Amino acid sequence: MKEFWLCFVPMFVAVDALGILPMFMSLTEGLNEQKRHRIVMQSVITAAVVALLFLAIGMGILKLLGITVFDFMIAGGVLLFVISMSDIVSVEKSRRLVDPESLGAVPIGVPLITGPAVLTTSILLLNEYGLRSTAPALIVNILIAGIIFRYSESIFRFLGKAGSKTVSKLASLLLAAIGVMMVRKGVCAIIASTH
Repeated sequence: MKEFWLCFVPMFVAVDALGILPMFMSLTEGLNEQKRHRIVMQSVITAAVVALLFLAIGMGILKLLGITVFDFMIAGGVLLFVISMSDIVSVEKSRRLVDPESLGAVPIGVPLITGPAVLTTSILLLNEYGLRSTAPALIVNILIAGIIFRYSESIFRFLGKAGSKTVSKLASLLLAAIGVMMVRKGVCAIIASTH
């Protein structure tokens, strides 16, 4: 149970459902309740399938390319740090014009829910805690994102624009710290393996 929570917290920060809530609201603005519900279902299913597929074959791809877990830790840590820094200093998360029919799959499912931060975090957690803790933590977080999007209007009304931005910035700061920790662990592990 402890390992599940050790996986759950970094994954919750990586998914950052509250941080992407304003973007979800703006992307689904003007759509009726039924269409919005369909988009939420589509996004959760897409995000879960892509994330689980990456969990299943991600390590195999790394081995095939000759990339060690320590290399991935350093690269992943740097990537998480850069993503989180851009989220901290930017005013709004980037927004693109999208087709309402595929909106749930792209961009909400991938890359907003299951993006670089989630994929990097999941591989690192898989290496540290195994599939039995990582996969459930990943799925629960994707479902939480789905619930947050399903009740987005109520949550957004409660938090307000300033509240959701504050939560997002705090989550990004945590993600930056996790990124630094990954780089530190990766560098220490490489140094230890050479001695």
